Amino acid sequence: MEKQQFKAESKRLLDLMINSIYTHQEIFLREIISNASDAMDKLAYLSLTDQNVGLSRSDFAIDITVDEKARLLTVSDNGIGMSREDMEENLGTIAKSGSLQFKKDMEQQEDIDIIGQFGVGFYSAFMVADAVTVISKKYGSDEAWMWQSSGADGYTITPCEKDSAGTQVIMHLKADTEDENYSRFLQEHELRSLVRKYSDYIRYPIRMDVTKTRVKEETKDSEKPEYETYTENETLNSMVPLWQRAKKDVTEEEYNRFYQEKFFDYENPLATIHLSIEGNITYKALLYIPARAPYDFYTKEYKKGLQLYSSGVLIMENCEDLLPEHFRFVKGIVDSQDLSLNISREMLQHDRQLKLIASNLEKKIKSELKKLLENDREKYEKFFNAFGRNLKYGLVAEYGMHKDLLQDLMLFWSSKEQKLVTLQEYVDGMAEGQEHIYFAAGESRQRLSQLPQMELLQDKGYDVLFFTEDVDEFIPQTLQKFAEKDFKNIASDDLGLTSDEEKKAMEEKNEAAKPTLDFIKETLGDRVKDVRLSATLKSYPVCLVPDEGMSFEMEKYFQKMNPEMGFKAGRILELNPEHAVFATLQVAVAQDPEKAKKYVEVLYDQSLLMAGLPIDNPTEYTDRICSLMQ
Repeated sequence: MEKQQFKAESKRLLDLMINSIYTHQEIFLREIISNASDAMDKLAYLSLTDQNVGLSRSDFAIDITVDEKARLLTVSDNGIGMSREDMEENLGTIAKSGSLQFKKDMEQQEDIDIIGQFGVGFYSAFMVADAVTVISKKYGSDEAWMWQSSGADGYTITPCEKDSAGTQVIMHLKADTEDENYSRFLQEHELRSLVRKYSDYIRYPIRMDVTKTRVKEETKDSEKPEYETYTENETLNSMVPLWQRAKKDVTEEEYNRFYQEKFFDYENPLATIHLSIEGNITYKALLYIPARAPYDFYTKEYKKGLQLYSSGVLIMENCEDLLPEHFRFVKGIVDSQDLSLNISREMLQHDRQLKLIASNLEKKIKSELKKLLENDREKYEKFFNAFGRNLKYGLVAEYGMHKDLLQDLMLFWSSKEQKLVTLQEYVDGMAEGQEHIYFAAGESRQRLSQLPQMELLQDKGYDVLFFTEDVDEFIPQTLQKFAEKDFKNIASDDLGLTSDEEKKAMEEKNEAAKPTLDFIKETLGDRVKDVRLSATLKSYPVCLVPDEGMSFEMEKYFQKMNPEMGFKAGRILELNPEHAVFATLQVAVAQDPEKAKKYVEVLYDQSLLMAGLPIDNPTEYTDRICSLMQ
């Protein structure tokens, strides 16, 4: 019996297979099972035209057997089998390639789409086995053959006996080392787990003898029943994926149970999206919108992505390219035969098909969310409380590239309606004569409702949106307009509520109050950029507004992100000329400048507090209050 050598380029590929192409050793079982499934597909297809096959689809099965003592793991199928020539072609020349070009391609580490050909994934067995034996008999042949190899040193093919068509792959597992525990691939629980993880939806049953326990018959009725172990041949995989069934044949309970088991959630999803797409690319998808955010959702540890299957075989646990960042909360599965995979099936080629699927899924998710918003507001608001912040970050990211997609999904608190509203609902409910979308940004709705600038708008019957998350204030900057309406920050922008006559009158008042305003500026120094009278204050004596360019909320945000940068908005102190406090201040400036300085300091600190900003020295503030009360 002469040992035959692998062709040179095949030896190189074998070395790559064992040492570098696959990132996880456990992948070997998926590859061996997938090859067995392919072999049965071929014979099942042949049976449609050849009555002599004598097998129907329900007769095909894959069997896993373990000999722990001999360290043997065997995967058997009753598929089409291989002749000696098939073995030479498939196993002697890896990937059916005898060309030096293949070696060059591999050395350049280019991805080659050769999945589905027996001989590529097969060699992943050498990651865990130091010797592999393949016994096979081709359908229609009287001869059986045995292929044996211990790796790169070559292989032998000899005649053998086998009763029926099919193939057995017998792997002798390597000895355990300090770093590697190969024995785990002989354990029932590990094999069961790997089959469920990677090959659960192979269309044929994958069977294995499993050890179980039961009460001994003779002790069943006793107070202390005794137990015995027994072996039962069990099908490990579920075979028919839920997403392969027609929507009308799946109940809501089945969808929910599948979601909870597959994605380890104790709550039902808020929505389910079941797709079956045929066209430029054919795929099926089962997507879920969860009811709550996982504990690590806003951390770096959270892994987005959908599970990617090819013909029922798990290819990637988290395919990030299928989900945009703004929909990273979606869980689910995509199954397609049309994607180009690299040699190890563990990476996708970045090709047109993948982008087509991702683009289509994005539209479907948006459509489902919009439907939820329109038809089940309570459920949508629950979703938005869980994931709204993620949508907002998606809207402002990449210079607003996704704003058209996401702006209709936004919800903000309405001061007038006292509930969450969409931007469209806000515009539809605008009071007569209102020209702008007004918003206020701060830490809480309660604090925003007490802003001095709110009074005038409420008197006019104008609604104000409350922005209470860090990202909110970036949304108006990103959108610029909505439904042809400008956004106005009530704490910093000109609200557009004063007529030309009122503006002129205010200019005259500012000129008349110049001595008092100059005194305030001198007292506060570089703490303020300007001091002026306000046309918007009603019952409040004073307020602080930011200069153009940065709001106070943005200042807080940047300070939190990077305190050392020292980002600070310019401060403008506005005073109410109609308030009694201003009249008192004017008298003090003229008659008791020292007392007037205390008034100015108190008013400035009060303006800081109302704007949600820290005062420089709380002790000095309280001392001034006390001294003025004496």
